[in-house]
Amino acid sequence: MLLEITLLAYLIDKLFGEFNFIRHPVIIMGDYIKWFEKYFYKDNIFNGAILTTTLLSVVFIVIHFITWAVENINLWQNLEIIILALLASTTIASKMLYDSVKDIITNPKNIQYLVSRDTKILSRSDINKASIETYAENLSDGVIAPVFYLLFFGVEGAFIYKAINTLDSMVGYRNERYENFGKFSAILDDVANYIPARITALLIALLFLSKEALLNFYAYGKKHDSPNAGHPISVMAISLGIKLGGDTAYFGKIKKKSYFGNGRKEICSNDIEKALLMQRRLDIFILLILVGVLFI
Repeated sequence: MLLEITLLAYLIDKLFGEFNFIRHPVIIMGDYIKWFEKYFYKDNIFNGAILTTTLLSVVFIVIHFITWAVENINLWQNLEIIILALLASTTIASKMLYDSVKDIITNPKNIQYLVSRDTKILSRSDINKASIETYAENLSDGVIAPVFYLLFFGVEGAFIYKAINTLDSMVGYRNERYENFGKFSAILDDVANYIPARITALLIALLFLSKEALLNFYAYGKKHDSPNAGHPISVMAISLGIKLGGDTAYFGKIKKKSYFGNGRKEICSNDIEKALLMQRRLDIFILLILVGVLFI
């Protein structure tokens, strides 16, 4: 049944994206993180670990209860699949990611909503670069990883992954406030994304039909501070013939970062369009694989 749920969840996200009439589960997770931080923040790893374990425990209990209830109230099986797929689709962000990055082409100022770097000082080329980096990295975090965990660990697995990823996006920074408090969350996110990030990189190279990207992305990707994020970013850069990365401003300070790829530094809106062209190929590939396995 997991194959059917995963297939339908992916289709639901592609067709409808975020359901604006409900409070998104990620926002609810974020509310809990903010509440915990407000009352229990301390500059140590222990309190950060408590935050992580309590959130993951609550998420697992709630989602497990929902899935158990749906599976045990004697519904028509197809209705069970539809309900669980609707729930699981909230862990996938393919449509939202695509639409948000495409929007940057005509509304470059909206980059402030997509990245944590300082955006007021960015040139148009820097904005284009940031949007492509975000797209590549979040293909893993927002698409491939949720599908991976949903397929192999069920609806609970997809939501646990989403909770880990939300923790990292909120407290997983290496700065004065979160260096210790967010360390446990950041390490757990690195572990959770290890396989999906590499699958994403391989898929990007495959879908761009780029032998150069396939052979060289790892050499660039391992230069990234994250053990995972650099790989999809590097393979995207090589596939597009551009350079991503480089020194970036965060919280008013310049952070030294390696370059990923060996192409041109000047990045235009057309490069964003080329990156987004891969989305349709990715959708077709994922759907064909899921349908193919379903009927084996």
